Amino acid sequence: MRDLRRLAVAPHRLFFFSGIVQLLLASAWWLATLALRSQGVSAPLAAGLDAPRVHAFLMIYGFFPFFIFGFLFTAGPRWLSLHGREGEAERIMRDLETKIARDIGATALPPAPPSEPVVADGKFSELFKAPYGKRTLVLSLFNLTQTIAFYGFGAWVPTLLISKGIHVTTSLQYAFIIALANPVGPLLGIWIADRMERKWQIVSAGVGIGIFMMFFAKQTSPAWIIVFGVLVTLFNNWISFVFHGFQAEQYPTRIRARAIGFVYSWSRVSAALAGLLIGFFLHEGGTMGVAMFIGAAMLVMVVAVGGFGPRTLNRSLEELSQ
Repeated sequence: MRDLRRLAVAPHRLFFFSGIVQLLLASAWWLATLALRSQGVSAPLAAGLDAPRVHAFLMIYGFFPFFIFGFLFTAGPRWLSLHGREGEAERIMRDLETKIARDIGATALPPAPPSEPVVADGKFSELFKAPYGKRTLVLSLFNLTQTIAFYGFGAWVPTLLISKGIHVTTSLQYAFIIALANPVGPLLGIWIADRMERKWQIVSAGVGIGIFMMFFAKQTSPAWIIVFGVLVTLFNNWISFVFHGFQAEQYPTRIRARAIGFVYSWSRVSAALAGLLIGFFLHEGGTMGVAMFIGAAMLVMVVAVGGFGPRTLNRSLEELSQ
């Protein structure tokens, strides 16, 4: 009951929790459907439903909105303050503080340290000026490279397995088992999300992906192929859930949305080209060629983020904006 009350303390917690529940329920339904089909049984609700369209519907109208609104609620009071609605922002913060104090059994929360005034007039050109110019370059490189590993491996797993001589039906079974690790990575990451510096989480995951991809490419045993495929998937999702918060912490509220949109757009460019590049390296060098390409991308990412990315753990947005 206490945990349920903690969910209700702030709206963003409830939205994040609902999104995770929706993802787990959808995954369980598809898992049950596939298990029944493997036994020759027609699963309930499966007949007549187009799987890709159902998946797209659940993601677009179920999973993503919960997380989008969750992130919006975390920045809501600041946005209201930026747009001259200080009274509403103050009321929201006062209500949250009251609920949190009640949740932890305190009469009131300690006073917050003084903060700098919020500047409302943010310009796109700020992204390329100090102190944000270096961050914009680092995050652009990061988004270009991390997508190569995430989509380059996840979308090409069946093809990579077939190139290793595994029958197409068996390769799809292996790919399905590996894909089951997708929601597990972020869930495991909860335990260290706010205990380990975020840029070092990204660096650690990038190093792990490079190493495990090499082992994956060398394996011939089905068990080890699955083990290293699962590890690559876990570490890919570790990066995926860490970098959203890491990116948002780099910029002040006045330019955060356009800044994240700009740097994240490079991941869409990378996603569009990753398929062609993976196909090229697979043709030229087989699975090991793909592993070396992904490893090189991870090396660039590790150097950029580890060498030039700022520390964000336990630092306020005002401090990071200096």
